[in-house]
Amino acid sequence: MQGQPIEPPRRTRFIDIADKVVRAGRKIGAVAPARLEKDFLLEQAAEKTGLDDFGDPWFEKPFDVLLDSVKREARLNAAGDFSAMQQFQYVLESRLYAQMWFRRHPEILARPIRNPVVIVGPMRSGTTRLHRLLASDKRFAHLRSFETISPVPRPGFEDVLAGEKEDFRPTLAARIMKVARFANPRTLSIHPTGPYEPEEELGLLVASMWGMKHDAQWQVPSYSAWCAQESAVPAYRHMADLLRLIGWSQQESSLRPWILKTPQHMLDLPALLEVFPDARLIFTHRDPKQVVGSAASLAWNQTIIYADHVDPNRMGQTWLDKTAEMIARMRAARDAIPRERMIDVHYDDMETDWRGTMERVYRFLEFDIEPALEPMQGFLDRSAQLKRHPHRYSLEEFGLSEGQVRERFADYVSTYNVATDREASETRRRVWK
Repeated sequence: MQGQPIEPPRRTRFIDIADKVVRAGRKIGAVAPARLEKDFLLEQAAEKTGLDDFGDPWFEKPFDVLLDSVKREARLNAAGDFSAMQQFQYVLESRLYAQMWFRRHPEILARPIRNPVVIVGPMRSGTTRLHRLLASDKRFAHLRSFETISPVPRPGFEDVLAGEKEDFRPTLAARIMKVARFANPRTLSIHPTGPYEPEEELGLLVASMWGMKHDAQWQVPSYSAWCAQESAVPAYRHMADLLRLIGWSQQESSLRPWILKTPQHMLDLPALLEVFPDARLIFTHRDPKQVVGSAASLAWNQTIIYADHVDPNRMGQTWLDKTAEMIARMRAARDAIPRERMIDVHYDDMETDWRGTMERVYRFLEFDIEPALEPMQGFLDRSAQLKRHPHRYSLEEFGLSEGQVRERFADYVSTYNVATDREASETRRRVWK
C-alpha cells in the first residue's frame, strides 16, 4: 500500500525451529552450552586433532577482540551461539591441519605466487561476475567454493592425490549450502553458487579471525573498529600460504596466475600489496546507492539468522559507513600504485557490453581474449540458470534515502565518473541485479 513503510524480510521458520531445538537440547543436557572462550576453544581443537601448532600466534589478537565483541554486542540467539562455536572450532582445526601439511610437505611453502590478478571493489559492485568470467579462462588459477569453505585438506589427503579416495570437501560444501538455503533461501538470489563455482578468498582471511565476513553475519562494531586500526599483513601472509596449500592440493601449476577477489581488499590494500608486491589490480565501480542497499540487504539476511534483535535502520547506517570507509581507504591506497598496474571497470559497462569491457581488461593483462570467449559465454549461460530470481531490496527498508547516499558519495562518483540513476523513485522498491 502506498505510504506504508517498507519492511525488510524476516527470517525463515527454519531458524526459529532450530533455535528452539538448541534451547530444548541444552535444557535436557543433549546440547552443550556455548563457551565462547579462547583458551577453551583452542584446547578443544588441539584435543580433537591431536595437534598443537596453530602457526603464527598473531591470530589470537583479533580472536580475543572478536570473541569479546560477539559476547557483548552480537546478542546471539541459541542457534547463533551454537553456530559460532561450530565456526570457531572448524577454523581452529583447519589452522592445526594447515601447519601439519606445511611440516609434512615443505615444498608447499616454496610455491611461488606470481603476478596475481586481484579484483578490488565494494560489496555488490559486480566483483563476482568479473571474477567468474576470468576464472572461466583456464590460463588462470582460482579457488572453488568448497575450497573457501574448507581450504585445508584433512589427514589422508595423499590418498585423494593418488586417486584412491574421493575428496570429501565438495560433498561437505554441498551439505552446508543446502542447510544455508533452508536457513536463508534468499542466498541463491544474492550470491548464486555451488561447490565447484569460482569463489572469493574471504574464508582464507577468516582463518586468521580477520575480515568483513564477521561484520556481515554478526553485530560486532567494536571488532570492526579495532580491525580498522590494525595492519592486516599477518592475515594476508597466512592467506598466501593457504593459497599455496590449495594450489598444491589441486596439483595446480604455480605458473598460472591466481584470480583473487574479496571486498576486504578495499580496506587492506597496503597489506595485500606488501604480501603480493607484483599484483595487478582491477578496480570495480557501481552506483553507491545500489552498493549500499545491496550490502545492507546481504548483511541483514545473514544477521537475522544469528540474532533476534537486529535494527534495520542501524544496519543501513552501518553499511553506509562501511561502504564509505572502504572507498576512502581504497582511494588513499591507490594513490601510491603505478598507473600501469591497475585498471578501472564500471558495473554499467559490464551490463551493456561485457565483451568489450573484458577485451579492455585482457589488453591490460596482456592476454589474448579469443581462447576465453567461449568459456566466458558458458559461464554467463550457467549463471542465468543459477540465478532464477532477482535480488530485491531498497534503501528505504534500511532507513536510508537516495539523496542521503548521493550526498555522501558525490566526490567518489564525480572522480571516477560512476554512472548513477537519479530518476529512480525514492519510495518505490527497486529490483537491482
